[in-house]
Amino acid sequence: MCRFRNVIIKLRNSPKMKRRSLTTVREESPKPSSISDLAIYTMVTTTAVLSYVNSLNGDFVHDDIPAIVTNGDVVGSNSLRQLFLDDFWGTPMADANSHKSYRPLTTLSFRLNHALAGLRPWWWHACNVALHAACCALVARACVTIARLQRPFAALAALLFAVHPVHTEAVAGVVGRADVLACIFFLSSLLVYHRPTSNKKCVWLSIVLGALSMLAKETGVTILMLNLAFDFYRCWPFVKRSICSLKIEKKCTSLSVRTIKVVVSLALLICVRLALLQGTLPTFSPQDNPAAFHPSFFVRLMTFCYLAAFNWWLLLCPWTLSHDWQMGSVPLITSGWDPRNLLTCAAFGALLLLCYRCIADLEVQRHTPAVIGLLLLVIPFVPASNLLVTVGFVIAERVLYIPSVGSVIITAYGVQLMWYSKPGTKAVLVVGLAILAASGVARTYRRNADWRDRATLLRADLVTLPQNAKLHYNFANFLRETEQQDTAIKHYKEALRLWPTYASAHNNIGTLVTGADKAEHHFLQAITFNKYHVNAHYNLGKLYKKSGRVNQAIAMLEKCIWLQPRFVQAHMELLTLKPELEKKAILSKLVELEPNNWEHYILYGDWFRNKGLPGVAARYYLEATRLSFRHRNVERPVRGDLISYRSTALMYRSLGQKSRTLQLLTRWHTWRRGWPSAAAAHMYLRDWRLKMELEGRVQIYSKAVNPTKSTKCFDSSQLAVEVVKSNVDTKKEERTETSEVKVNVKKHKSDVKSCDCKSCGTKKRNLSVSSQIKMTHNKSEIGLKDKKCTLHRKEKKAKSDGMPNIDAPLAKHILIKTF
Repeated sequence: MCRFRNVIIKLRNSPKMKRRSLTTVREESPKPSSISDLAIYTMVTTTAVLSYVNSLNGDFVHDDIPAIVTNGDVVGSNSLRQLFLDDFWGTPMADANSHKSYRPLTTLSFRLNHALAGLRPWWWHACNVALHAACCALVARACVTIARLQRPFAALAALLFAVHPVHTEAVAGVVGRADVLACIFFLSSLLVYHRPTSNKKCVWLSIVLGALSMLAKETGVTILMLNLAFDFYRCWPFVKRSICSLKIEKKCTSLSVRTIKVVVSLALLICVRLALLQGTLPTFSPQDNPAAFHPSFFVRLMTFCYLAAFNWWLLLCPWTLSHDWQMGSVPLITSGWDPRNLLTCAAFGALLLLCYRCIADLEVQRHTPAVIGLLLLVIPFVPASNLLVTVGFVIAERVLYIPSVGSVIITAYGVQLMWYSKPGTKAVLVVGLAILAASGVARTYRRNADWRDRATLLRADLVTLPQNAKLHYNFANFLRETEQQDTAIKHYKEALRLWPTYASAHNNIGTLVTGADKAEHHFLQAITFNKYHVNAHYNLGKLYKKSGRVNQAIAMLEKCIWLQPRFVQAHMELLTLKPELEKKAILSKLVELEPNNWEHYILYGDWFRNKGLPGVAARYYLEATRLSFRHRNVERPVRGDLISYRSTALMYRSLGQKSRTLQLLTRWHTWRRGWPSAAAAHMYLRDWRLKMELEGRVQIYSKAVNPTKSTKCFDSSQLAVEVVKSNVDTKKEERTETSEVKVNVKKHKSDVKSCDCKSCGTKKRNLSVSSQIKMTHNKSEIGLKDKKCTLHRKEKKAKSDGMPNIDAPLAKHILIKTF
C-alpha cells in the first residue's frame, strides 16, 4: 500500500499527465468522497428536472398518438400476452406491415403509466423527466468510475448531458422514453461490468441488463460490444505481455472467459431478435429514407457519411432542431464538389485522430476518458448510421441520446486537459462553460415549449425546415382535423410541389376536394405513385359505392383487403355490398380479426336472426354482452352494454326464456351500479332474486285463483240480486236463495262479457268479478259440507238494515273498489 500511495503522489506532482492504472486507483477518504458524490448527484438531477419542468404541461403529440393513445397494448384493450407479440406500435410482429420495432419493456412502462394515471399527459411527462434525471445521475457515476474523470469535470459532463437541447425529443416527447430507458440499462450494464471488485456474477448481470436495454430499444444491445471493447482495452498490457512471453497469464484467462460469455450471449440475443422478425424485414419507402433508395452507390455513401457528420454537428451545436427530418430536409449529395463534403471530411478527420490517439494509448493508457468517450460516441450510433442496415429515417434526434454521453465525456476531458495544462485560461474556461450551460438551459427550455401541443410543434418546425414536404403534409392533416379545409388543401399542394410523387398527399386531397371526378383523379394518382397504398384503394372503393358503381367498389375493396388482410373498415364496407349468402364469411372474418369487438357479434347475431335462427343469434348477443362487461373500464363513445343487453333480452323474450331474461337483467343492473365489493354485489343479487321470486309467486297465486281475467269494464249494478218473493218455509227459502245467487253470478259473468265500454261510459278496469265472489262463497262449495253456512244470517242482517238483497262481504268489497 505504501508504494501505491507514493505512486499517486508522484503523479500529482509531475508536470505531465502520466498513466493512472485502472486497477489500482482507490479512494483515500471514503467519507468525503461519498459526500461529494451525493452533492454531484443532487446538483445534476435538480438541474435536469428544472431544465424540463415546462415540458410537464405538454400534450400527446406526433408519434405519441399511434404509440400510446390508439395502441391497444397500452390502453389495456389487448391482453398482456398480446403485448409481447406486437411491435412498438401495436401491430403483430407476424404482420407483413409491421414496423418490426420490438420494445416490450417500453410498452410495459406505458401500460403501467396508463393503469396509474390514465391518459393524463402530465404524469407521462413527469415519468419521462424522472427517468432523465436518473440517467443523468448514472452519467455522473460512469464519468467518475469508468471514464476516470476528476469529480468536478465528471459533474461538468453530467450537467452538459442534463441540459443538452438535443434530448428534448427523447424527454419532452413521451415516445422518446424508449431511448431514455435503454440508456439507463445501458449505463447500468457498463457500471456493473467494469466495477472494481468484479466477479462472475457481475458479467452475467451486465448481460441481463444489456438484454433489458435491447428490450427497451434495439440499439441497447450494443452495450455488450462496448463492454467487450473496453475490457480488451483495459487488459491490453497483460495480453501484449502474454503474447511476447508466450505464457498465458491469469488476467488473459479471465478476459477469455468473459469474452466467450459476452460473445455467446450477444449471438443468442441477435438470433432471438432476428427470429422475432418472423421471416420478413421492415419495409420503408423512399419518402422515409430517400438516400437508401438511390441507385448510385457513391451517392448513397456520400449522403450517409454526411448524415453521420451532421449528427455529430447536432451534438456540438444543437441549434437547428426538428422532430421530422424526412423528404427534402437534407438534400442528397450527388456530386463530389458539394461543399457539404467538407464537413464530412472534417468530422471523419477528427474521428481518425481520436482513434489514433486511443490506439497509441493502448499500452500506457493515459487517455482513458477519450477512449470510453469515443466508444460511447461511435458504437451506439452504428445501427442508426444506415451503414450496416437501412433505417426508416434520415436524422432522428432521439437516437443521439446515448451517443451524447460520449460527446460530453470527450468535451469534459478536453476541458480537464486545458485546465491543468494552461492555468492562465481558467477564467476563460469558467466563463465559456457558464455561457455554454446557460445557453443549453435556455435552448432546452425554449424547445420544450414547442412540444406543448401538435400545432405549436408543427409551426415551429415549419419555420426551421420550410422545405420539408412531410411537415407540410402533417400540418395539413392537423388543419383538416380542425375543419380548416381550404388551408389544408394549400399545404397538401405545397407538399406535392416539394415532393410530386407523394401518394398520401394525393389521397388526402381526394378526401377534401369537391366533385367526384377530382376526388377520383387524386385517388388514382395516389395508386399510380404507390400501387400498395391501402387507404387510396379504400377511399376509391367508398367513392364508387357512393356513386352506385357496385362492381368497381367491390373490386377496390377486395384489392384493399388483399393488400392488408386485417383492414377491418374494408371488411365492413364490403359487408354492405355483398349478397346475403356471402355475408357469413365476412362476419366470421371480422370476429376473427377483432374477437373483443362487441359490434361484430351484434352484426353476426342480426344475420342469424334474419335467417330464422334465434338460438344461435342469442348466443352471439350474449357474447357481445359479455365483451361489453369485460371492457367496461375502457372509454367508449357508445354504450355497448345497453345495445348488446337489449338485443340479448329481446331474443330471450322471443324464445320464451323469461328466467334467463331476468337473470341477465340482474347481472346488468348489478354491474351498472358499479359495486366494487364482491360481497355487496352478492347481497344485491340475493335481494334482487328474492324480489323476482316473490313477484313470480304472486302471479302464480293469482292465476291459480282466477285462471281467466276479464278485460271488460266493471259495473256494480250488474251484481244486483233480485228479491225472490215466495211464501215458502225457511229451509226452502234458503235453498232458493242459494240457487238464485248462483244463477245471478252466472248471469253477471255473461253480462260482463257482453258489456261495451263505449256504451256504458265507464273506464276500463282489469278486475276479476269471479275472483271476488269466489273469495266470499261459503265453504260448502269447496267440499266442506259439514260446516254451516253463514250466508242466511248475513242476508237477514242486510234486510233488517234496509239494504238490497246482496251478500254483505261482496257489497263491502264493491264499495271499497268504487271509492
